[in-house]
Amino acid sequence: MTRLGRNTIGEGGRLFEPVTLGFPSREYLDATDFPGVTLGRNATVRSGTIIYCEVVAGDDFQTGHNVMIREKTRIGDRVTIGTNTICEGNCRIGSDVSIQSMAFLPTNTEIGDRVFIGPHVVLTNDRYPPTGVGGLAGPVIEDGAAIGANTTVLPGVRIGVGALVAAGSVVTRDVPPGVLAVGNPARFRPKPVPEVRR
Repeated sequence: MTRLGRNTIGEGGRLFEPVTLGFPSREYLDATDFPGVTLGRNATVRSGTIIYCEVVAGDDFQTGHNVMIREKTRIGDRVTIGTNTICEGNCRIGSDVSIQSMAFLPTNTEIGDRVFIGPHVVLTNDRYPPTGVGGLAGPVIEDGAAIGANTTVLPGVRIGVGALVAAGSVVTRDVPPGVLAVGNPARFRPKPVPEVRR
């Protein structure tokens, strides 16, 4: 394992080689002493994962293989980040979150509690690339929302509490709480009531 900076790993942590903890951000590239990574209890970090400096993750955190988490990201308890997922810097992820494989979370993304993000979901934060006009505005995914596979969410979009985004959708505007968003561009419908098996 490669450890850079000052890292703290909670009791019961399992890290499978090769793993890099505390990779320096630009401001620490030439530093020899800087804040590294803090992992809570019972972390499972799989091979190929790189976690940058100043990342804090709570208890029962786990990654798939080849995950990259950039600097100053804060992660709650019981969060799973799937294989080949990239989480750019300064993100906020709540507790009880499942991020499936090959998702992309840009800088300044905010994710609440009990959120599901399907495989190949792409969240974006730059409305007018590559000009940088308007700055970087990451999406906000509120508590209990779920986003289906292969969905794209545009910069600054807010997905409301308990909303469901259907697979393959392109979300160009805020999704109200508790509705279904489907299509390209996504349109809103009543959220289906799940059937109860007897």
